[in-house]
Amino acid sequence: MPFDFPNDPTWSGDVRRTNYHAGLSAEQAVARHYARQGAVLRETRWRGRSGEIDLILAEGDRIVFVEVKKSRTHEQAVQRVTAKQLGRILRSAEDYLGSCPNGALTDARLDVALVDAQGVIDIIPNASMAL
Repeated sequence: MPFDFPNDPTWSGDVRRTNYHAGLSAEQAVARHYARQGAVLRETRWRGRSGEIDLILAEGDRIVFVEVKKSRTHEQAVQRVTAKQLGRILRSAEDYLGSCPNGALTDARLDVALVDAQGVIDIIPNASMAL
């Protein structure tokens, strides 16, 4: 999961390590959230030619690609989702779908999961169409 760090020497390895683990924790919480709704986790941090997809789940025959964004608030988290990033994720999703039996005809969507500082999860379903 990419993080934007200021080019500031006061940002130590400890801060980066903390952010990394906070991101992992958010991804695990989101995976559990989907599992409670019956989704099956297929991949975590899957890498395609265009980049990484945080979570890939199955809801029956549908594949759900999930980008997880953690920040102090949901509003701050959603501001970190860019059109360029969504394009990169969609290109990687195409790579993944190429390995599915129905290929590009597989029912699929891209969700963005927002996690705030209290651990509250808000899902934007089919985010490529919503944002």
